[in-house]
Amino acid sequence: MAENNQYTNSKVQPKDFTSGWLIAIIIAGTGLTLPILFLGSEVALGVGFKNALWAFGISTLVLTLMCMATTKIGNRSRLSTYMILHFSFGRQGAKIMNFIFGVTLLGWFSVALELLSIAVVDTAFDTFSVSLPQWPIIVIMGALITATTIFGIKSLEKLANIAVPILTLFLCYVIYVSFDEGMSFRAILDYVPENPSMTLFEATSILVGSSILFPVMMADFSRFIYNDKQSMIAVLGIAVGFPVALLFSAIPSIQTGEVDIIKIMQELGLVMPAFVLLLVSTWVGNASNLYSTALTFSTIKTNWSFKKIVLFASVFGISLALLEFSQYLFDFLNFLGVLAPSISAIYIIHFYWVKRQRYELDEIPEWEPKALISWVVSSIITVFTYLEVFQLTHAYFIDSFLLGGIIYIVLQWKKLNKTNYEDFS
Repeated sequence: MAENNQYTNSKVQPKDFTSGWLIAIIIAGTGLTLPILFLGSEVALGVGFKNALWAFGISTLVLTLMCMATTKIGNRSRLSTYMILHFSFGRQGAKIMNFIFGVTLLGWFSVALELLSIAVVDTAFDTFSVSLPQWPIIVIMGALITATTIFGIKSLEKLANIAVPILTLFLCYVIYVSFDEGMSFRAILDYVPENPSMTLFEATSILVGSSILFPVMMADFSRFIYNDKQSMIAVLGIAVGFPVALLFSAIPSIQTGEVDIIKIMQELGLVMPAFVLLLVSTWVGNASNLYSTALTFSTIKTNWSFKKIVLFASVFGISLALLEFSQYLFDFLNFLGVLAPSISAIYIIHFYWVKRQRYELDEIPEWEPKALISWVVSSIITVFTYLEVFQLTHAYFIDSFLLGGIIYIVLQWKKLNKTNYEDFS
């Protein structure tokens, strides 16, 4: 694509279409990041290997089904997630949704920088007995990630095409070393913790909740893909990449009893390769975070260029990392599991059944009260299920998705019936 045109507020043009396989690699690369690897380790040590496999499979199925719906919306509309929200929530309502997503993505950006800087400091001290300050590492890595992001999705493709195969091969080697250390596959398969720290349901909920933004943001990537068939290929980034990343972290964690990847690699004698893993995975994942952040804020600051928004967002994100924002982020991310699923349910229903898969940029309303009411009511009810005042499905993110969709269908019932009648006629 044209390097200076990220289609922040417009439809992607055919000259910039790309392969679904390339997008799948980018998405898989975002799964090979520190938070996801930590999750795989924690779940495996918390519920045992067999139950972890069930949790990996169920969570992947939920995320994959949602992604299959939203990736087609991006592919058929050729618009970013944040422009699509304008149609379902209105020009003004979308600003509320996009602000929530933008802050969250920027928070992930800052937290990943913090985690990387800590890993670099620990590695330098353990390997070379050198004490390094964190702040220069945060600034330097933030600047490199920013430079990559400014060139948009094409630069992410180039980086992911190199990084993901290397990361995959390295993690395969880690699995090989784990078994070579003397623990058999049967021993890993039969592993059950003496004192399980979570149930299978809790493990599945954690995994789905941690990646619930994937389906919401799939349109950011699928809008560049050639056609529907290719966009389904892109979903393999989630369907295959997510469980593989979890599995790669689970096996060596059972072998070593550790969840910290640096400590795992110390046990296996692979500290320096682990440093490269963290560096590259954070680079790919955080470039994607910053790219999506810029797309989000571009719908709010429409008079700013993509480059200016990336620079502004990165400076703010780096500042948050320097202020140790990670200690405040995870409570907000839990709360995001209440807010985000209903948003995706509403815009899925709006695209497929209310607008019949047709979005035109000159038809964006200022407000869409029915969507906003559905989101607010479903979020309020889900807050109570999250706090366990009462229960519906016992999974608050599923409560949010189902409630948002059901309430929106009820409010749109008259219009949906009219559309169906006209189609039948």
